Amino acid sequence: MHRSLLKPLLITAFSLLLPVSANALTTPLESESVHKQTLQEITESLKLGHYNRIALDDALSSQIFDQYLKDLDPARSYFYRSDIDEFEQYRLSLDDKIKTADLEEAYIIFNRFQERMENRLNFIIDELENGKKFDFTVAETLNTDRESAPWIESEQEMNALWDRRIKSALLNLKLAGKTVEEAREVLIKRYNNQLKRALQVNSEDVFQTFTNAYTKQYDPHTQYFSPRKSENFKINMSLSLEGIGAVLKSENEFTQIVRLVPAGPAEKTGLLKATDRIIGVGQGEEGEIEDVVGWRLDDVVQLIRGPKDTVVRLEVKGAERDDAPSRIVQIVRNKVKLEEQSAQKRILDVEHLGQNFRLGVIEIPAFYIDFEALQKGDENFKSTSRDVEKLINELKQENIDGLIVDLRNNGGGSLREANDTVGLFIKHGPTVQVKDSAGRVDILQDRNPMVAYDGPVAVLVNRLSASASEIFAGAIQDYNRGIVIGGQTFGKGTVQTLLPLNHGQLKLTHAKFYRISGESTQNKGVLPDINFPTLYDPEIIGESALEQALSWDKVRSAPHGTYPSLKPFLSQVNKHYQSRSMTNPDFIFMREQVDRLNEVRSESSLIPLQESALKTERDSAEQWQLDAENRRRMKKQLPLIEKLSDLETELKKDAQGRPINPEAEAMLVESGRILLDATFMQLQYSAAQAEKTKGKQRE
Repeated sequence: MHRSLLKPLLITAFSLLLPVSANALTTPLESESVHKQTLQEITESLKLGHYNRIALDDALSSQIFDQYLKDLDPARSYFYRSDIDEFEQYRLSLDDKIKTADLEEAYIIFNRFQERMENRLNFIIDELENGKKFDFTVAETLNTDRESAPWIESEQEMNALWDRRIKSALLNLKLAGKTVEEAREVLIKRYNNQLKRALQVNSEDVFQTFTNAYTKQYDPHTQYFSPRKSENFKINMSLSLEGIGAVLKSENEFTQIVRLVPAGPAEKTGLLKATDRIIGVGQGEEGEIEDVVGWRLDDVVQLIRGPKDTVVRLEVKGAERDDAPSRIVQIVRNKVKLEEQSAQKRILDVEHLGQNFRLGVIEIPAFYIDFEALQKGDENFKSTSRDVEKLINELKQENIDGLIVDLRNNGGGSLREANDTVGLFIKHGPTVQVKDSAGRVDILQDRNPMVAYDGPVAVLVNRLSASASEIFAGAIQDYNRGIVIGGQTFGKGTVQTLLPLNHGQLKLTHAKFYRISGESTQNKGVLPDINFPTLYDPEIIGESALEQALSWDKVRSAPHGTYPSLKPFLSQVNKHYQSRSMTNPDFIFMREQVDRLNEVRSESSLIPLQESALKTERDSAEQWQLDAENRRRMKKQLPLIEKLSDLETELKKDAQGRPINPEAEAMLVESGRILLDATFMQLQYSAAQAEKTKGKQRE
């Protein structure tokens, strides 16, 4: 026999010696005829319509191969090294198989994964049901970062890894107040649920998993939706279903919060944030919390959704560390009301340089437009630009000294509305450039010479300001029309379209945004003129954190006028801000939080499996937070608290019923002072220049 044929056979023979589940699949999954046509449609759409022109060749085949294995087994805790060695023969052939819509190799890999997973789940359940003892006094650890770990060689090594994972799960539940036996029952139920769901996997699931490993190589926003996923996507886009107002995704075996819908029930609690992981869901105020670790995303979503005014309780934990304690958040389900997502105004009274100033604040949660009313010819259709113009006119009647446009957490929306809202602050000119997959550049213009507001402007952004928000902030910055303050924005500078397929849909990236300066908003986002402390880790949140994200680049700048530049004064403005922030209790607190998070992130991914060590670690972390909060309260002359949960009853609510975060409010006030500093310096400079001109004229 030829040597090249001998190796795969030997590997296969060795793999058969490894354990096989007693309940392993009797009928391996196979692709269906409809998948062949769908894959051909997807391949043609990517070739002709995707912004990123990538050749479907051996190099891409290798990337798809690695992605597929990663998507199936991200923690390298199911496949054996022998499996991977066997699959290596497919590394450079997937491109050829995709071209002919042959999915045999994809299904071979998936069926082996299914076999290994069922085997592993049965092993865990057997150990738990048979009462295997775990010693929580032994000083050992679990490595939670296995993304680049070597593939496991033997059953003994695999069993040892899973024993540590079971022990960690038991210990977490034990420290949450459960007895070992109660914790054991929770895990038996968890893994039985996972096994049940594994046995429900069908051919459609395999096709979607492999196809998305393929589409991810083009960019992270290009995605195939099966017919069932397409329906869920429509529901999420319309925001019409009653629920909690949160966008969720699967992250390994967890359900993770991507973002909170502005003014939605989840945001109004003030207790949830992007990257939090949902590990349990309970119905009503007293219903048992159902463990959802390892569940399919759509199953978790179905559990969270429910009728208006009913209660759902989420058990969540932060993503900073895998051994972080969990907490319960109670939410009253409701529809996200359109009027609560609309732009809102308020007056901010700021004392600065011994004087009192009135600053207008317009918060824009999203760039929205009622297309249905517009198409019907309704002259009073609702949109961001129309609402903002109205709010500006109302604020001008209140004699404001400047305006802050608050775009924090604004995930984007209508490109048209971003363009029209920029137009409220400039006479006319380009606002954004859009480059399509053929290289054509279209320049969107503000053609209306009417200016709604010509006074001093600041734009406040953070890492969750994305897409249309970045277009607005970038245009204001490029025109020198205002000062941008806060944190580096998300960096989503790509445009997607939904293509209907004979079976499902394809969300395809077909264009890219560029500022009028010619710089893309992609990947880098918008960099503020003045930076505030941020708790958002750019390695976790943002376009730059996404694999295969399109790169930053430039096109020609679009000819445009500018307003008098603030750049000559930014260094001095920043010095004043830094000086104030060194004594501001909220900014001191924020910097301490940033330093603490950076310290935690730099620590080892090894978590203790010794009860006393893990408890000490958790107690220390909670005590640090309590001490930091009380240091701030002492500086603000507020009464000290005994436990962190006391803060939940203290938070004031805004007009939309959302808790007012003291750090967010401190940033808003400081933004006002920064705007006033910049305005004064510019006025002084202009006055000095005018005096010089007069002097020369007298001479």
